[in-house]
Amino acid sequence: MGPKGVVGLAGALIVVLLVLSSVYIIPETHRGVKLRFGELIETDMRAGLHFKVPVIDQIREFDIRVLTMDLPSRQYLTIEKKPLDVDSYIAWKIRDVDQFYRATGGDEYRAQSLLQSRVDNGLRDEFGVRTMVEVVSGQRDELMHTLRDRANETAISEFGIEILDIRVKAIEFPGEVSENVYRRMATEREKLAQEFRSRGRELAEGIRADADRQRTVVLAEAFAEAEQTRGEGDGEAARIYAEAYGSNEDFYSFYRSLQAYQNTFSSKDDIMVIDSDSDFLRFLKDPQGAR
Repeated sequence: MGPKGVVGLAGALIVVLLVLSSVYIIPETHRGVKLRFGELIETDMRAGLHFKVPVIDQIREFDIRVLTMDLPSRQYLTIEKKPLDVDSYIAWKIRDVDQFYRATGGDEYRAQSLLQSRVDNGLRDEFGVRTMVEVVSGQRDELMHTLRDRANETAISEFGIEILDIRVKAIEFPGEVSENVYRRMATEREKLAQEFRSRGRELAEGIRADADRQRTVVLAEAFAEAEQTRGEGDGEAARIYAEAYGSNEDFYSFYRSLQAYQNTFSSKDDIMVIDSDSDFLRFLKDPQGAR
């Protein structure tokens, strides 16, 4: 290849590079601004294919999607001067690219710092006019909506930023306050438990006393019924014995004598000294028991 060919090839390459450096594409999720020698000459450039003067022009792109930012935990005082540790976050997006660039120089961290300052002041003001109960539960949603509307009005006009939402993730007592609250809660629960135990012991004593009384009554009634039954049984037995004795006196005397002999002579070591003519031995001497 001769010198002219080399020059032609170099010229073509330079042209291609110039064309490539003059064309740029802005994604659908971004917007851009064009700077010439550092001066803003075009803003809110939409997604698509655009052209610029190489070297002279500079393109800055900004993400217009919804972004979130966690705020550092801060301590705020309620109207009762009670401190609360609050964790919150912000959902925001760039609404006016021109205003955003002029206010922040296109620095996202600068924008976050400005938002954080505004929201921090707003939270302090909103907590300062409400009680602890209101900020924790009663008026929490109202507080967030009021703060979002106020902060959003300022953010749009000053920074070109739209605040979509401000949310409190957690509200907690400071460490020393939490310890006192937990201690008081434990004391109250212990007091309540002690009250339940005392009431339970009182009920148990009443139940136990009533059971003992019923037991005594049941035993007394059972004993009286048993004595009555026993008396009736003894009377019936005496009647039967009397009838049996009356029907055959000789047999009854013989039966009673045999029982007496059995009880008396139950042991081989028993010794008795008795007159042979004694009435006790009459059935031993004569089975007919003749006297």
